[in-house]
Amino acid sequence: MEILSMNNIVKAYKMGEEEHVVLKGINLHVDKGDFIAVLGPSGSGKSTLMNIIGCLDTPTSGEYILSGSSISQMNEVELARIRSREIGFIFQSFQLLSRLNAIENVELPLIYAKMPLSQRKTRAKEMLTKVGLSDKFYHYPNQLSGGQQQRVAIARALATEPTILLADEPTGALDQKTGQQVLALFSALNKEGKTIIMITHDSNIAKNANRIVKLLDGVLTEGDD
Repeated sequence: MEILSMNNIVKAYKMGEEEHVVLKGINLHVDKGDFIAVLGPSGSGKSTLMNIIGCLDTPTSGEYILSGSSISQMNEVELARIRSREIGFIFQSFQLLSRLNAIENVELPLIYAKMPLSQRKTRAKEMLTKVGLSDKFYHYPNQLSGGQQQRVAIARALATEPTILLADEPTGALDQKTGQQVLALFSALNKEGKTIIMITHDSNIAKNANRIVKLLDGVLTEGDD
């Protein structure tokens, strides 16, 4: 079942009198249960594409449909609603709040989703257990290793049961061994049916996905060159 469809997506920015085209007619189709890596070097347009997939930005032209909703022409309020329901974000820098423990960090999106307190606590504990941190509920970020912090971030992304996990260079701040553990967790989540889109510049990281699409100078291709 197709859950994401991008058709001829163009993103351009005005720079003085000139127009800078970052994404040049992107076509991307994602089925439920896919694990896709978007592979490309710095400056290829990966961040721009990620922002559009994650509903943090809208395209200049083209059609983007996510879970049956047309995203391309949505206003900021509508985009925020889609983000909170459909997308679980995982960042290179973890983006945990230092003053909150693991449970409280995982609870954050559930607060925005207006889930009752008792349910929030239960869900947060379930998600932390799922990523192997049942013994770290009350630890603060500075008491956790980098890999454990990223697992908290993954638990937070899972908490709202989003349609897509969107991971931006998720192992970028980790050593190789810890990075492989995080990628193994992604593979396990994918086997459970989670749809994952991972942005990376590293072809070795990309190989952990089931599909690789390559982005170069704003042009997306799939398969072997």
